[in-house]
Amino acid sequence: MAKICKDGFGKDFIKEQRDVYGIAYTQNILSGRWKYLILWFLKDKERRYSEIKAFLWDISQGSLTKQLRELETDGLVKREVFPEVPPRVEYSLTMKGKELIPIVDLMEDYGKKFGEKIE
Repeated sequence: MAKICKDGFGKDFIKEQRDVYGIAYTQNILSGRWKYLILWFLKDKERRYSEIKAFLWDISQGSLTKQLRELETDGLVKREVFPEVPPRVEYSLTMKGKELIPIVDLMEDYGKKFGEKIE
């Protein structure tokens, strides 16, 4: 398996490992403890930073900012700043991000089926 660097995968890996590249690419852009939950939380509507932070109450401000920036850099999340005082920032899914929602939904279904049952 090829090493993933900050620029992604090398062209040789993509050509030689085309059959597994899709899985590796998806795993790479979703790597991070909170990214799946952020995408799930944004799936129905745009959210403000404070709403995401309240939903993921256990995440540090630095980690949330990092995860959102990575999702934005990878083209999954759009960050929109409104010219207000104080500034309002909203996050929403891009079309590329919305394409991942069926995968996140399948993960949710799998977890409900096989995860710990709470009565």
